[in-house]
Amino acid sequence: MAFTFAAFCYIAALIFTAVLIFFVIFHIIAFDELKTDYKNPIDQCNSLNPLVLPEYAIQILYTVLFVFAWQLGSVLFNLPLLVYHVRRYMNRPVMSSPGLYDPTTIMNADELNRAQREGWVKLAFYLISFFYYLYSMIYVLVSN
Repeated sequence: MAFTFAAFCYIAALIFTAVLIFFVIFHIIAFDELKTDYKNPIDQCNSLNPLVLPEYAIQILYTVLFVFAWQLGSVLFNLPLLVYHVRRYMNRPVMSSPGLYDPTTIMNADELNRAQREGWVKLAFYLISFFYYLYSMIYVLVSN
């Protein structure tokens, strides 16, 4: 049982994925509050936009760690969401601050439903990846 760089990468990915799960749950709750008119769109966008870049940076960080650890299965597992994040950020609305959500368009029913669906899909992805990283960490620790 040896502690390798791959094991470190999986432990870091577990911790980072737990943080991302909390980010996504916050997004889902925020969009539900918008749907029920509990909060106004300007306040919601001001609380959601600062979380976009840290979410993307965390996912890029542990994907790069997997590249350095030569864990190609994990890299390929993360690649679709990484490509989606890059494409989504490149096609974001024109705003003065970093983020994805524009208060003038977020209340559009189609945009709000898309954002909620995106949150649920990301939550499912991060939950699956959490258990995948847990299994892979145990496998790497036991096999070496």
